Order: sequence, then structure tokens, then C-alpha cells
Amino acid sequence: MYASSSMLPGFVGSIWRHIPGAIRRRLVRLGQTRFTVTAGAMIFDDAGRILLLEHVFRPDSGWGIPGGFLGRNEQPEEGLRRELREEIGIEVEDVSLLFVRTLKRPGQVETYFRARAIGTPQPSSFEIKKAEWFAVDALPEELSRDQKRLIRRVISINENARQ
Repeated sequence: MYASSSMLPGFVGSIWRHIPGAIRRRLVRLGQTRFTVTAGAMIFDDAGRILLLEHVFRPDSGWGIPGGFLGRNEQPEEGLRRELREEIGIEVEDVSLLFVRTLKRPGQVETYFRARAIGTPQPSSFEIKKAEWFAVDALPEELSRDQKRLIRRVISINENARQ
């Protein structure tokens, strides 16, 4: 006699529940997509200028918003704070989550925050050439379209929040 199709999920489920948790987690990971996670910050000063960094490893022009990759078990805000301390020697305050986006290529989840700098940003890592403040209507020409689009999105969010 053939088992009905409604019996199969229950049978598989009963086996699954008896597999030790560590093995279940490894089996689940086999079928899951791998991706990296980053945290970036839109840091504005009192004059409304945005902080941009000229990165050594950035594939396009080099200019971009501050941030970096999260470490294993690191929370996004915690990773952002670590990156800012390591790369430009600042702390931040008034940190708020703006949005999260995914990129199919290179398989990345990006978290974006808004924050205010405590201290003067100075390159303190070989990864950073320069740290400069820019008026939002005078961004570096070399800044990628994607980075400009992200900045415009944040400005739009801020304008909508004031209404």
C-alpha cells in the first residue's frame, strides 16, 4: 500500500525533530544562500554636510559613505561603531536605523544608519586615504551613482520626516 502524500510531511517532521540541534542547523545551512552583511552611516555635521571617505579598496572611484563588513555575531550598530573607530577615529551619537537593502550581486545585506560624529574624522587605517565633509549639492564627481542615490534617499527620508 502506498502512503498518502499527506503522511510524508508528518513522517519527515518526526525524523527531523529527533536529529540533534547542531546537525539540524548544519543541514539547514547547506540549503541556504551565503551572503555578507555591512553597516554604513550617513553622518551629517551641523552645516548639513555629509562625511565621505576615500577608500583604498572601493572598486569604483574610492569615495563613499563610512562603514564596513560585520564580524561574526556582531550587531550592525556595534559593527558600524567599530569600523568608525578603526578607520577614522570617531565615535557617533544619535544613531538611528534608516533602511536595509539587499544586493543580489555580490550577495550582500546592507544596513544604513544616520548618526552625528563625536570628534574630528581623521584617517587612522591604511584602508582610508581621506575623510572629508561635503555639501550634499557638491558631492565628488567621482562618487558612484549608487552612493549618490543612497544619499538622495536619506535626504528624502529626512524631508518626509519633517512634513
